Amino acid sequence: MKKLLLCAVTALIFFNAKAQEVKSTIKINPLSALLSTGSVFYERKVNEGMSVQLGVAYTGVKLDDTKFNGLAITPEVRFYIKKHAPTGMYAAPFLKYQNYTISDHTDKGSYTSFGGGALMGHQWVYNSGFTLDLFFGPSYNNGKYKATIGTDEPDIKGGIEGFGIRTGVAIGFGF
Repeated sequence: MKKLLLCAVTALIFFNAKAQEVKSTIKINPLSALLSTGSVFYERKVNEGMSVQLGVAYTGVKLDDTKFNGLAITPEVRFYIKKHAPTGMYAAPFLKYQNYTISDHTDKGSYTSFGGGALMGHQWVYNSGFTLDLFFGPSYNNGKYKATIGTDEPDIKGGIEGFGIRTGVAIGFGF
């Protein structure tokens, strides 16, 4: 009888337990690895309808004959449509700062840019804490190149300069 009562009380506690509210997530974008880039995002809930996120990425990508090495920082503010941050559909303006060393066969220099854009996305945070974030939107970056070897500016393209698309799939953990 004691075992049955203990099992019943344990089951009641287990089934009535409320999941802890997720206030933060930490995520990575596994698709960025296809471009020789590693990116990490930290998101923090501000209130029911809003969160802030900071993304940091390091790249060593090569586009055609041009190699980019360096860091990008992307802060954003997320506005959740149904006011259940950090879960659900959101709209997010973002800024982006990039600082790269750029080189091709004959020239080398540094490139610094500043830009921004807007995203639409949807984030799921499961009871286990697993987080899945899908996002997509336009961006624009404008920067300056300063030569250290040679005089020609390497070809800067691929969404690093000018108009581009910011898209991704981020996976991680909510706590």
